[in-house]
Amino acid sequence: MKTQGFNRFKKIISNFHDANILVIGDLILDEFIWGDVSRISPEAPVPVVWVRRESFMPGGASNVANNLRSLGANVYLSGVIGDDEHGAILKGELEQKGVNVDGILVDESRPTTLKTRVVAHQQQVVRIDKEKVDALNGNIIARLINYTGSIIKKLDAIIIEDYGKGVITPKLLNGIVPLAKAKKKIISVDPKEEHFKYYKEITAITPNNHEASRAVGFEIKDRLTLKKAGERLLDKLKCKIILITLGENGMAVFEKNKQMKQIPTVAREVYDVSGAGDTVIATFTLSLSSGADPIQAAHISNCAAGIVVGKVGIAVVTPEELIDTIKREALG
Repeated sequence: MKTQGFNRFKKIISNFHDANILVIGDLILDEFIWGDVSRISPEAPVPVVWVRRESFMPGGASNVANNLRSLGANVYLSGVIGDDEHGAILKGELEQKGVNVDGILVDESRPTTLKTRVVAHQQQVVRIDKEKVDALNGNIIARLINYTGSIIKKLDAIIIEDYGKGVITPKLLNGIVPLAKAKKKIISVDPKEEHFKYYKEITAITPNNHEASRAVGFEIKDRLTLKKAGERLLDKLKCKIILITLGENGMAVFEKNKQMKQIPTVAREVYDVSGAGDTVIATFTLSLSSGADPIQAAHISNCAAGIVVGKVGIAVVTPEELIDTIKREALG
């Protein structure tokens, strides 16, 4: 990746602001309670956290949208929130960031999914989840499909973000995927391991090592099993691209009738891996939408992941950070 290669990557990133991407999936509000620990509770052997401040961040599919917006894309977000304070906070946070929230529906039968993380001295002490994971009712699903159809012509890509909270179902995908394919739109999926059979004939899927292992029925433990897993997923799902993320070992790209391409990690320091998968699928899909081939898109998303794991909490990447990191990797 010398000067010529760097200039190509820079051009792709400069195209980010022209892309229109829909993210559809499980919307989550991440709450952070920041504090210090100076003693153990006399009531139980647990730390007492002295709270200094609280903050909220979009999580799940909302974090993918947040990543895309930070990178300059025009973002549409679709999913459900509850008729509650946390839903209003999440929607407000997204509107502030410039995400189009017209596709967010209120489902009065469920709460807004909330993940509360208590962080003391830069370490997560505990996480508390509030959620309802039942599948959506038919009326809500129909409205989500109709919304997708109403904006499909202006889109370059659809990201399906499956956190297993009830939004991504076969009925929803059977409505959305044919719409996108008919208009020749990129369709990428961040999968839930129990749902692999749902995601067929899409453009790209981005499982991590564990999810891919579960999907193929054997452990990925070396280059040979990695290659076997990627090829099996290509055949099983009939999709164009498999991108398996491998943590500290980077990622691997699989395309039909092509050799596996492994890309080493660029992370310098790892503080927090929360949301790294969201960053990968956001950057990978955005890069494909902006003129990158799958290997170039993987390099860019790998650099983005290396940046966010060096930050504490749910983090995003800017185009400037991305260009600086790619320049360092390309030119030394």
